[in-house]
Amino acid sequence: MLQLIVAFTLLGSIGALVGAALFLVFPEAMRRSLLPYLVSYAIGTLLGSAFLCLIPAGLEKASSRLFMAIMLGGFVAFFLLEMLLLQRHSLAHERGGRSSPGLMVLIGDAFHNFVDGVVIAAAFMTSTSLGITVALTVIAHEIPQEIGEFAILLDNGFSRLKAFLLNALSATAALPGAVLAYLWLGNTQSIVPFMLAISAASFVYVASVDLIPTLHRDVKRRPPVGQIVLLIAGIGTIAIVSLF
Repeated sequence: MLQLIVAFTLLGSIGALVGAALFLVFPEAMRRSLLPYLVSYAIGTLLGSAFLCLIPAGLEKASSRLFMAIMLGGFVAFFLLEMLLLQRHSLAHERGGRSSPGLMVLIGDAFHNFVDGVVIAAAFMTSTSLGITVALTVIAHEIPQEIGEFAILLDNGFSRLKAFLLNALSATAALPGAVLAYLWLGNTQSIVPFMLAISAASFVYVASVDLIPTLHRDVKRRPPVGQIVLLIAGIGTIAIVSLF
């Protein structure tokens, strides 16, 4: 089981990095045009994975009231952590400090990748099929996120090579997250359903707070039909993977 967890965690991190790096080869105008559609597909996979896979799997193993309460608590916790990071950056900027947005992005991304590793481990501890589905979801939503982080680092004066290496270093945080979660959850199986609740909260939070608002801003510039289709396609992909 540990070998599968490590393999799919690495696949999630490397797949997202490679996908983002290849996307950067495209001309900037093409990147700007395609990115909203990648984001739409990522939102679909996140919501599909949370509502079709993680939540049903968790509810099979735990009290529905307690499970949903922990999921709600996880959502609020992610909100508070993100607000804390944003506030620290804002205060440093107001004081004239050198708190580079690139640095804040890397810190936030490392934490997010650590959580992704925990999510993948918890899913595999429930079932292999759920683990594979969640790992594919991580790849799908990490690609547009990595592209955005590359753009921030490049805007802050980093070379393409340095931006890629720093993002790769940040991506390695997923592996200790997965291994530690496996070792911990292996001794306390009763906690696995509640880790699924936190995992679902993470996916719903990223989709609803970090990604959907970017689509709302983009609606003013182009018709949303293609984005709606790809969002539904993302949900459909997870539904098909989870069935087979």
